[in-house]
Amino acid sequence: MSSSSHSSRGVPKWEHRVRFVLCFLGLVLSGYALHVELSRESDPEYRAMCDLGRSVSCSKVFTSRWGRGFGLVQIFTSKDSLLNQPNSVLGIIFYALQLGLGQLVSSRAAFFLVMSSWVSVAGSVYLAVILAFVLGDFCVVCVSTYIINFALLYTNLKRRTGLEGRLKRGKSE
Repeated sequence: MSSSSHSSRGVPKWEHRVRFVLCFLGLVLSGYALHVELSRESDPEYRAMCDLGRSVSCSKVFTSRWGRGFGLVQIFTSKDSLLNQPNSVLGIIFYALQLGLGQLVSSRAAFFLVMSSWVSVAGSVYLAVILAFVLGDFCVVCVSTYIINFALLYTNLKRRTGLEGRLKRGKSE
């Protein structure tokens, strides 16, 4: 890539804006998912904006077994354990970390951003399979977060490549 497409620090120029937009959208969607889940728990008749039909229902998904701890945590703890948090809480933590670590320009931060993105993409694929083949549902909020997670992985891989290029150029000079 030409040097004009990278900042002097090796991070692609577009990366900060794209990261902000993706993390902001991820935080909004995760916050909304948490709102829907908590509203549904306190009022079983609550109808979310994302509940568009019987098989297009985000609240059905969020309140399912897989809506907390990816449906896996309760295998090892009780359903009401502090460790069995809604997936939306995990999303809020993930997007906040992506946003915060994205401010650091270091190989270590880039490594963590990429690794955590791979974990989020693996979680997205797992939950997409559950959504389609176990719950037989389509969740607009869920699918939107999966797309954001893939886009963040791409963004983080580009950042790491840019930083590695900077390090290689620095060693060869």
